[in-house]
Amino acid sequence: MTAVPDLLPALPEIILAVGAMVMLMIGVFVGERSTPLITGLSVALLAGVGLILIFSPVAGVTFSGAFVLDPFARFMKILVLIGSAFAIVMSVGYARAQKFERFEYPILVVIATLGMMMMISADDLIAVYLGLELQSLSLYVVAAINRDSTRATEAGLKYFVLGALSSGMLLYGASLVYGFTGTTTFAGIAATLQEGGASLGLTFGLVFLIAGLAFKISAVPFHMWTPDVYEGAPTPVTAFFAAAPKVAALALFVRVVVGAFEPITPDWQQILSFIAIASMLLGAFAAIGQRNIKRLMAYSSIGHMGYALVGLAAGNEAGVQGVILYATIYLAMTLGTFACILAMRRREGMVYEIDDLAGLSKTHPTMAFLLAMLLFSLAGIPPLAGFFAKFYVFLAAIDAGLYVLAVIGVLASVVGAYYYLRIVKIMYFDEPAAGFEPMSGELRVVLGLSSAFVLLFAVFGGEIGSAAARAAGTFF
Repeated sequence: MTAVPDLLPALPEIILAVGAMVMLMIGVFVGERSTPLITGLSVALLAGVGLILIFSPVAGVTFSGAFVLDPFARFMKILVLIGSAFAIVMSVGYARAQKFERFEYPILVVIATLGMMMMISADDLIAVYLGLELQSLSLYVVAAINRDSTRATEAGLKYFVLGALSSGMLLYGASLVYGFTGTTTFAGIAATLQEGGASLGLTFGLVFLIAGLAFKISAVPFHMWTPDVYEGAPTPVTAFFAAAPKVAALALFVRVVVGAFEPITPDWQQILSFIAIASMLLGAFAAIGQRNIKRLMAYSSIGHMGYALVGLAAGNEAGVQGVILYATIYLAMTLGTFACILAMRRREGMVYEIDDLAGLSKTHPTMAFLLAMLLFSLAGIPPLAGFFAKFYVFLAAIDAGLYVLAVIGVLASVVGAYYYLRIVKIMYFDEPAAGFEPMSGELRVVLGLSSAFVLLFAVFGGEIGSAAARAAGTFF
């Protein structure tokens, strides 16, 4: 008789799964009237699971080594839960105004979050695939949830087709790694590589694995879905895509390359350096010509994933700490910026052109100031949070001797600053366009919190930095 696995490390995931099923039953039996209730329950469930992760001392490995709860997993899971909860909160006013309030939306976000938490704790290739697919299948549906919009349907279809391709590549890579090492556990793969080094077949497997993961964080050359999906999906969905799944995929990336393939660091260092350089440069140059703010944010996110990968390419403890800090700061900046984008509504409906922000400093001075601060932070201008994010990853790259990578990163940041500053110039120096409708309460809360984080990070960032250092210490 097989022993029952220890379920305590996976308690947050179990609670999310059971909660999602209960809410689904409520939605099915009560109908669309249950949407406000289910939205509230979803946020409460995510908050409750977050509190369990913060205060519970439980840690360890379970399910025969496939699932691990360590300081790194705990930190990244809390980030994902924050991103998902805020994404649900930000969608309330938009869904009401656009007439697509559906009880399925918050439930799908919760199920996607469950998949992300599974990805972060995966310590085995099969567990990786399980978490990744649970997240992806929910996201495909969420992208196309506004059935009345042809653009949303098209976005969902594009994401599904390209996502299926990336999952196939990842699975092929995993099967090659299993074939050449005889194990699917990360500890087993690392032990095999320690003894015998990497064979050609194993290197191929690693390349396919990295390709599948690069798609999930929309790194070049697997970024092609990002601008179309960001533009086509409903804006709260885009905000969700830009925040939580990126953090989870980055965490999985760290766990795979640093956890399983650490003995052959020079092999994957080259691949990640190439992907990071390509992502930073494309993110910097492709965004310059954009007129739609959601497309601009898509290219901006491609660039930011490139900067985060600079830290990972360093392959040292400082690099992993840099990636964790980058994910934290990126999450706050993205949620705040999308709160402003969701507030770009006139009586006739939503507007997404950057020129619609003209003269915002005169019509909505507070929103203009906070959005300007968030854009300065995205550009990496001190003393805002975004500066520290870039500073830590570039410092790690220099420590690892990757000088070219750090220099290209700094130059790409300078180019990227141009298109952020252009928006600030439009808000402050152009003739005012028609004003927007008043910002809803939930968007004000999200914008206020993220702006406070970005503005005051220099004051209280030490606490987050030490928590990130503890999380990074898991691997070294």
